[in-house]
Amino acid sequence: MLIQEAATSNFNPENQVLLKKYLNINIWLFLSLMTFQGLVARGPTSDKTDDLIIYPPPPDSTRIQFLTSFSTSTDITGKRSGILRYILGEEASRPIFKPYGIASSQGKIYICDTQLGGLEIIDLQNKEFEYFQPTGRGQIFKPINCAVDDKGYLYIADTQRNQVIIFDNQLNYFSSIGDPKEFKPTDVTYQDGKIWVCNLKAKQIQVFSETSQNLLQSFPSTTPADPDYLFSPTNIYVTDQKVYVSDFGDFKIKIFSHDGLFEKAIGSYGQSPGQFVRPKGIAVDRNKYLYVADAGFENVQMFDDQGQLLLFFGGNYKGPGDMWLPAKVALDYDNLAFFQRYVDRSFELKYLIYVTNQFGPDKINVYGFVEYR
Repeated sequence: MLIQEAATSNFNPENQVLLKKYLNINIWLFLSLMTFQGLVARGPTSDKTDDLIIYPPPPDSTRIQFLTSFSTSTDITGKRSGILRYILGEEASRPIFKPYGIASSQGKIYICDTQLGGLEIIDLQNKEFEYFQPTGRGQIFKPINCAVDDKGYLYIADTQRNQVIIFDNQLNYFSSIGDPKEFKPTDVTYQDGKIWVCNLKAKQIQVFSETSQNLLQSFPSTTPADPDYLFSPTNIYVTDQKVYVSDFGDFKIKIFSHDGLFEKAIGSYGQSPGQFVRPKGIAVDRNKYLYVADAGFENVQMFDDQGQLLLFFGGNYKGPGDMWLPAKVALDYDNLAFFQRYVDRSFELKYLIYVTNQFGPDKINVYGFVEYR
């Protein structure tokens, strides 16, 4: 009767105390039974790999397998019935609202959420999910992209505050970069002790010192008639030798040296494979393969180091593996173990590929770059 009354709005506090005492007596048995009956789940996606979603499709050799997706806190922490949440004092599922940028480091995933006005932070090891919405000097308004350095410091590009906000490895406010009157950061990354920023307002890549946050370098300094001019630099990826910039306004990915010397451009405007409509997030793997998320095609295209198209994956959303206004693609070599159970037995997982979807039921898609065993 107490359990039945707990489901109604008339359940009074006295009975609540009695219910907790009653259930605590048999808590171990109760939880075991719920688990046995399948009422405690690990997440929304089955471990089965019978219905593979792979790219490219047969008969071509598979390179990408769609693994899973997550959109809410319970996709990370595990689903429990309402009565279990009541007993354990857990909050209801919390959503990922409108993700844009994404980064991973040391077993955690950081998601910039433009609707939340903050970040979702996922701890894969401990299966924890939290909202990060600092106040005071570290207040975030519209976080669009982020990066984490090798010390665990978090850099957030905020296009409403018009600054890059820096937090230490305990998520305490540390510093900020940029004069809001002259600055509109659309992406930020860290490489070789330097902070690299896409400044949309200056139409340049600007490089800052990690220690002093002073400006060290800006490029290019050209005109719209020049091939290296950045019309709308929206995303950046820096390797140990190259700087890749997604120029949304010129429908190309432009490649520079670390010194800012222009080397070449990949892509052009159009609707054929290898062309772009709305190029946004970019990433480069250890084989120098370039990934480009296109919000117009709603897919990710993959190019070799010569700029030749290798494959594409995703597509207009119809079901798992597809995309809905993708914004960012990011690579992860460190957290393979947490997604290994989704990998088909015939494949060896080399690295993870995260893609953010601003709309639709699957907010973060997780793919794997695989090779046949």
